[in-house]
Amino acid sequence: MVVLLQPVTFNSEVYVNPKCKPSPVPVPVIDLTGPDAKTQIVKACEDLGFFKVVNHRVRPDLLTQLEEEANKFFALPLSLKEKAGPPDPFGYGSKRIGRSSDMGWLEYILLNTNHHLSSTKTTAVFQQTHAIFREAVEEYMDEMKRMACKVLEMVEEELSIEPKEKLSKLVKVKESDSCLRMNHYPEKQETPAKEEIGFGEHTDPQLISVLRSNDTEGLQICLKDGSWVAVPPDHSSFFIIVGDTLQVMTNGRFKSVKHRVLTNTKRSRLSMIYFAGPPLTEKIAPMSCLVPKQEDRLYKELTWSQYKSHCYETKLGDYRLGLFEKQLPFSLSNG
Repeated sequence: MVVLLQPVTFNSEVYVNPKCKPSPVPVPVIDLTGPDAKTQIVKACEDLGFFKVVNHRVRPDLLTQLEEEANKFFALPLSLKEKAGPPDPFGYGSKRIGRSSDMGWLEYILLNTNHHLSSTKTTAVFQQTHAIFREAVEEYMDEMKRMACKVLEMVEEELSIEPKEKLSKLVKVKESDSCLRMNHYPEKQETPAKEEIGFGEHTDPQLISVLRSNDTEGLQICLKDGSWVAVPPDHSSFFIIVGDTLQVMTNGRFKSVKHRVLTNTKRSRLSMIYFAGPPLTEKIAPMSCLVPKQEDRLYKELTWSQYKSHCYETKLGDYRLGLFEKQLPFSLSNG
C-alpha cells in the first residue's frame, strides 16, 4: 500500500511506500515547447535522472491505437504468443528477464528499432495480429526516436557540447542500437498480502529511455537517500530516464536513476519503453568538452558492445557501472 504525500510546491504528485523514508520530492514536469525546457532538462538530469515531458506532439490517437493493439496481442492464447519466443534477444518473452536468473511478474515483447522489424522472432510477433499493429509500432518507434533526439539536442545546446550532435547523432544514425520493449503485467485475481516485484530494481544501460504506460500504477524510482517513491501514471505524457551511458559521458554529472515496477493491483499494467542506444562499436567515455583533463575523468573508455554484454551477464540489481570506473592508485606503507 502507498500513501499520498501532501504536495509542497509540487509539479506532480508522488506516492511513497510507507515502509520507506518519506521524501517530498517532485517529479519535474517539462514542457518540451517551453523557452526554458533545455535548462530544466539538464537540472532534472543532474538532480533526479528522471522527469516527465508534456507537449511532446505525439498523436493521442496513435497512443490509443498502439495500446489497444498491444493488449490484443497479450490477450492471445499463450501457444500463439510463444511462436514469437523465447527472445533471441528479440521477440516474445515471459517471466524471465535477461540471461541471468532474474524473474518478474510480466510478459513482454522486445523489438529492435533499426532493422525494419525483419528478424524471424520479430516477424512472428505480428503474424498473429492485424497489420495495423505493425504499422502503429513502426510509427511509434519513429516518434520515440524523434523525442529522444530532441531531448539530447537540448542537452547538447544547454551544455555547449562539441562537436555538435555528439549525443543525438548516436541515436539518429542507422547503426544505433536502440530497441522498444512492451511490458505487460497481468491483472491479479486477488490482491497479494505484500507488494510483488513486476520488474526488479535496475538502471537502464543506454543513453536515455522514453517510457509511457497506461493509467495503472506500479513504477517507482529510487532517490539519492535510498528511499523509493512511486510515480503516478500519466498515459498522455512520457517519462525520460537517464541511463548509464549518459552518466558516463557526462562524467557523473547526470545520474542514472534506479527504478522498478511493483504489482499490487487488480488492474493490468502496460508500459512501452524506447531505449535510445548508441552503435555497438561506439566508444563510451566522458566527453572531452566537459572534462578536458584525463585525470579528472571518473570513467575509462569502453565500447557500447562491451558494456551491453556486461549488463546481459549480470543481475538486474547489480552495480554495473563499476566496469567503467577507474581503479584509483594506492600504495601501502611499511612504516
